[in-house]
Amino acid sequence: MSPIRLFVPDPLAEGATIRLAPEQTHYLAAVMRRAAGDLVFVFNGRDGEWRARITTLGRGATLALEERTRPQEPAPDLWLLAPVLRRETLEWMVEKATELGVTRILPVTAERSAVTRTNAPRLRAIATEAAEQCRRLDVPAIAEPARLATVLAGWDPHRLLLVADESGLAPPVGTVLRTAAAGPWAVLVGPEGGFAPRELDGVRDLPFCRVASLGPRILRAETAAVATLAILQALAGDWVAGGPRDHHLR
Repeated sequence: MSPIRLFVPDPLAEGATIRLAPEQTHYLAAVMRRAAGDLVFVFNGRDGEWRARITTLGRGATLALEERTRPQEPAPDLWLLAPVLRRETLEWMVEKATELGVTRILPVTAERSAVTRTNAPRLRAIATEAAEQCRRLDVPAIAEPARLATVLAGWDPHRLLLVADESGLAPPVGTVLRTAAAGPWAVLVGPEGGFAPRELDGVRDLPFCRVASLGPRILRAETAAVATLAILQALAGDWVAGGPRDHHLR
């Protein structure tokens, strides 16, 4: 049987007993067909990953923690300013951003945004499931939607913002990343209709923004987000040999 990983909010320590949420109990018993005595792995974003054994599996499953299998590791300090899109598309983007190591997702709306609302609890559940499956030791934080202008007005200038520019006038993303100063990063892509011209001009003028082209083709918003995150991780993140401590994301 393939190992099961679960995110739990409880403190994790040798000998501790953890009571699972009802949906996790259902998942173990009805979906994965596990039974008392089977092993699972748990993490909480603070104490590393722990091997645990199912002790009861009735109305509320309980786990007994046995030993830590992986210490907590620092995650790349990488954010995504995610355009608010249609439900299925935004959920897919959140799942992939989690797999790519993003630690904070800020849904934003722009002048041309066709959708302005999200289901934050649903997005958090998707991020949690993605973290469980991709062996992360943490789950990204997901904020409530906000206007892009509002988010940028309160921006920490020490965090560089890599902006995907569909106009074709910006330098290639690889060039931008190789010549940028070290520092924590965030990624911004526009909504389905793209940025309004005056909106993009305003972003270009911000000292912490680095505007970059993703090539000669116009990408869908969710494709642009995933492509930019992958390139950033490959050139300046934890895909580089040695891990994130040696690169710009740290």
